[in-house]
Amino acid sequence: MSNKKNKDSSIRSHEMLILTYIFTALFLGLIGYLMYYQICVSDDVINSPYNRKRQEILAERVVRGEIKSSDGEVLAYTSVDDDGNETREYPYKNMFAHVVGYSKNGGSGLEAYNNVRLLRSNIFFGSRLVNDLNETKNPGDTIVSTLDYKIQKTAYEAMGDYEGAVIAMDTDTGKILSMVSKPDFNPENIESMWESLTSEDSKETVLLNRATQGLYPPGSTFKIITALEFMRENSDYNSYSYNCTGKYTNGEDTINCYHSTVHGEVDLKSSFSHSCNASFVNIGMQLNRKKLKNLCNDFLINHDITIGVASKASRYTADKDTSNYKMMQTVIGQGDTVVTPLQMAMIADAIANKGKMMQPYLVDHIESDTGNVIKKFNSKVIAQPLSEEESEEMTKLMEAVVDEGTATKLDTDAYNVAGKTGSAEFGNEKGHSHAWFVGFTTGDDSIVVMLEDAGSGGASAAPVAKKIFDSYYLD
Repeated sequence: MSNKKNKDSSIRSHEMLILTYIFTALFLGLIGYLMYYQICVSDDVINSPYNRKRQEILAERVVRGEIKSSDGEVLAYTSVDDDGNETREYPYKNMFAHVVGYSKNGGSGLEAYNNVRLLRSNIFFGSRLVNDLNETKNPGDTIVSTLDYKIQKTAYEAMGDYEGAVIAMDTDTGKILSMVSKPDFNPENIESMWESLTSEDSKETVLLNRATQGLYPPGSTFKIITALEFMRENSDYNSYSYNCTGKYTNGEDTINCYHSTVHGEVDLKSSFSHSCNASFVNIGMQLNRKKLKNLCNDFLINHDITIGVASKASRYTADKDTSNYKMMQTVIGQGDTVVTPLQMAMIADAIANKGKMMQPYLVDHIESDTGNVIKKFNSKVIAQPLSEEESEEMTKLMEAVVDEGTATKLDTDAYNVAGKTGSAEFGNEKGHSHAWFVGFTTGDDSIVVMLEDAGSGGASAAPVAKKIFDSYYLD
């Protein structure tokens, strides 16, 4: 009898132990999920347009916080009059319109993507208590962006009346130093302009952030990828030679060099620096199409890029079934390939950063109204599309573009620039092309300039980039 009781007791103890383990695991799982939710998900959930009620509750208790540049300039703040009426102010008006955005009418830019963060208050408990007793709203937290006011101002002014985009990025970290899109708008007037800007009859694209949402043929800037794949498939690439007659013909299909320029005998370096279409079609038609597409994917083309403002994925669609003529266009950046200026900035960044592609980001940290850092955002590598050795070789090719090729307007003794120009044809009419410059100062910052319908990249985009580089090193 005693043995039976001991056995039953042992079984019950074992069962209790199992139940204890199960409940402990469930408890720890719940705690883990709550921590994950709080850290990774809660902002997205509360920030959702489907959670307006929660946002309204936060707004009833908190005065929306400021957005600042990395060098301390206030880019957005909320003024409160004697009657408690709140007005969102944008001191620099159009200059930061797309990247900072607006808080009304659904919001955009940093305003929209950091809505919850701006409506939270991390002031001291004592101050919060006093405000609650006085029925006074608490000041919201401050978003300190990665944007540099001086660089943004230079880029904005350098673009002049051109439509298009400029992006400047720190190559070591992925910090976005400048993001300009034109045509622009005054975010303080967004409510009064809303109907005219968003009506079905409107042809305006003012609200489009061309830096992250504009999709354009890359033109000759795509030769960066074509050249890299050629180097990978041909170890003797330095012995490459081609006689350019101003055009490349395959059967009934012909690709002309820009303005039908005859480049004569060229190697890889001179083909790249002088942007010889005929030579690059000759190069491109030798490439393994699957490997070329894989390289595009390695550079995160065809991938969504998370940056903290609305963005679109670039597209490369050519494959083994693509016609020869379409492929001839593709390898020189025409055809169906379209990219954002952000995408090209990331490509330049990877080359400048020894093959490592950094996550681009716009928020450096969040701080309380009194300046205490609440959250710091750090840089991270998101891809390595090329090796350090390959990045060195690509840098040499891009330096030649500035030293002796299509971007000599950037040649200076004050700093060293590597880059690639592009003239991307668009539409059905001949003679219309977007102007590109993609490049970086060696080991420092990258810049992308894309000017709509501005002609030659060397003539139009490169001078804009030079003004920005000059502001880094000469002002």
